Amino acid sequence: MTPGAGRRGRPDDGGDRRERIVAAAAQLFADHGFDAVSLRRVAREARVDPALVHHYFDGKDALFAAAVSLPADPGDILAGLDTTTPQGRGRYLAHAVVALWEGPQRPVLAAFFRATIGSTSRTRLLKEVVRRRILARVAEGLPYDDAERSLRASLAATQVVGFLVARYIVELEPLASLGAERAEELLAPALERHLTGPLPAPRASQP
Repeated sequence: MTPGAGRRGRPDDGGDRRERIVAAAAQLFADHGFDAVSLRRVAREARVDPALVHHYFDGKDALFAAAVSLPADPGDILAGLDTTTPQGRGRYLAHAVVALWEGPQRPVLAAFFRATIGSTSRTRLLKEVVRRRILARVAEGLPYDDAERSLRASLAATQVVGFLVARYIVELEPLASLGAERAEELLAPALERHLTGPLPAPRASQP
């Protein structure tokens, strides 16, 4: 057998190379954002051939998901938004959020949340996830211009984050002890107001 024969398929130190790619991607995404980072740049940072990045990951979205290590896929959580009217979007989100956090993944989600808040780089990565995979989906189809859609989606996100922290992280009473259905009923109107309700008009600039 000639030297190198039969060495097809996964590289010998595949695990190490994959870990280096993920680590390099996480740092680059945190420092520069998703849009500014190319797969070739990740390969250069990880000191691997660019073909290896494609070998392990089916595109930049897949690499980004591995770098962030989300305990739940936002795409799965928001899948029903495509068939939800703008007016029903707040109720859909409230149900999706509460159902997720009331399920068996709650300890993992809480640990991820605490670890992210305590890490600057993880916070920057999470910001990219929220911007690209959550806010963009929530804002899509709202009957406003781009700026107002983004603003309304951001306001809804602040409501969700505050709710999660109060109920599941800090366990603030009496919110923490409410049944899941009641908590969902209280969260939904606030989200609907942010997404489709009237917003206060900007105040006139002071002289």
